[in-house]
Amino acid sequence: MAHMALTVGFDLDMTLIDSRPGIRACYQALSERTGTYIDADLAVTRLGPPLAEELVNWFPAEEIPAMADLYRAMYPAIAVTATPALTGAREAIAAVREAGGRAIVVTAKYEPNAKLHLAHLGIEPDAVIGDLWAEQKAEALREHDAGVYVGDHVGDVRGARTAGALSVAVATGPCPEEELRAAGADVVLTDLTEFPRWLSDYRPARA
Repeated sequence: MAHMALTVGFDLDMTLIDSRPGIRACYQALSERTGTYIDADLAVTRLGPPLAEELVNWFPAEEIPAMADLYRAMYPAIAVTATPALTGAREAIAAVREAGGRAIVVTAKYEPNAKLHLAHLGIEPDAVIGDLWAEQKAEALREHDAGVYVGDHVGDVRGARTAGALSVAVATGPCPEEELRAAGADVVLTDLTEFPRWLSDYRPARA
């Protein structure tokens, strides 16, 4: 393993954490605070893209920066404790470490809030890089020499492919298995509980 220098990147929302309860609550609070209708149940069915891409459905374009700032300021008190880890998340990170590798998180989420989630859940990756979406994620994956990127969205598949990393997709988010495969995922897992076994098979193949 030493010569492989394996670094595995993970997405956050709907890959490592089930952020739907917290995000739903935060959208509801934003709606109450601003007096603007937001269908929070609908919003959490399409997690993955940057916050602004959801807010544009509910607010005029000129208000988006201010609404994004307000949402992010409200988020820690409302969303963090309401958000659980997805099944297998801790074990997936541990599997990378046990293999002698590094585990990083690369997410579109506002980086300080991403770090709050991970700290609250006791998940300690080697690095957390936020505010990157889809192909932008390749910047961090390349910087950290990540050979594998694990995510739940077709945007994560695009990020992995742009970085030249192996795309491992989990069908725990808004994109079904067929859509992930069609986007070019190299591997599709039902959820992260399947990741340690996959990784144990992948390492000898690479070695």
